[in-house]
Amino acid sequence: MLPLSENERISTLALIHTPGIGSVTVRQLISYCGGASAVFTSDFKKLIKIPGIGEKVARVILKGEAKAFAEKEYEECAKTDTQLHFFTDDSYPARLKPLYDAPVVLYSRGNFDFNLQRSIGIVGTRQVTDYGKNVTETIIKELAAYKSLIVSGLAYGVDIVAHRASLKYELPTIGVMASGLNVIYPAAHLRTSKEMQLHGGIVTENALATKPDFMRFPARNRIIAGLSDVTIVVESAKKGGSLITVEFAQNYHREVFAVPGGLNSPQSEGCNQLIRDNKAAIFTSVEDMANAIGWSLNQKPQKVNSQPELSLENMSFEGFSQDEGQVLSMLKQKGTMQIDDLSWQSGLHLNKLATLLLNLEFQGMVRSLPGKKYALI
Repeated sequence: MLPLSENERISTLALIHTPGIGSVTVRQLISYCGGASAVFTSDFKKLIKIPGIGEKVARVILKGEAKAFAEKEYEECAKTDTQLHFFTDDSYPARLKPLYDAPVVLYSRGNFDFNLQRSIGIVGTRQVTDYGKNVTETIIKELAAYKSLIVSGLAYGVDIVAHRASLKYELPTIGVMASGLNVIYPAAHLRTSKEMQLHGGIVTENALATKPDFMRFPARNRIIAGLSDVTIVVESAKKGGSLITVEFAQNYHREVFAVPGGLNSPQSEGCNQLIRDNKAAIFTSVEDMANAIGWSLNQKPQKVNSQPELSLENMSFEGFSQDEGQVLSMLKQKGTMQIDDLSWQSGLHLNKLATLLLNLEFQGMVRSLPGKKYALI
């Protein structure tokens, strides 16, 4: 996909920050209307026919107040050295692009690369024990040899131990926040967050001044899981945010490991349960984990690429859903097709097809052309 123009970037930002609209709905709006800016000039009757858009949301969109907010937000990001990563940007995390609920835009500050070859999410309880602290530091120390990117949530407990150990052992580390970048939470971690921006950074999908409301933490956890090849749960109670991260990781078909703990330790109940229920592999050492997932110290470092170079002749559609494979095969055979023809020949309803095509665009497989036509990249 081609990079967005400034107008499209601001319009996309406006959609994201329109009340009642989430990342999945933004994708649908852009797909149906042909672009973010086109959404704000669309006809009311057209908008309310889009799945997930009722009359109330349509009126909010057409009122256009979010555009004024987005323009100010865009300017403020430039002033504060805040990077915006839109789904079409090369800097956008390749690991997130295939996910149906991935953020359409991310805010970040710091010095890091989302697309390093290896990425580990480390999560756990806020009431971390000395055992948990020691295990977390040992994991980071052993991961230094693999030059891994360390992802966590900047929270009390296991998270902050992981970030600080990463700085100690000179591994890049990303703190995914449930607030805006101007609202460091907890405030006690402000100094560490500044140190991280020299050797990693902080990331969020929220507007700059957003406060860390309770509902934003599960959404934050999905980003941690999505950015990580592997999620390691160090300590967790029977119920906790770490287990939500595990659910997201499993939905994204990512590896999960849990550190076993004492039978009488409340902080290890969650980990022991994950291992017992076969929802996580038992973590014994970084070396054992690396062997299990096929990591080798002899591998030449390379970046993750969401758009592998393939010729049409040897292009394989393995790993795509049946519907995606059908559409890709048709485009491979025909070259360029109008969406109505694709719908008729594939038997897919236009609503479903539009969403499917947009997801394939995000994955770098197809591109949209004028006249609602599509072609393989």
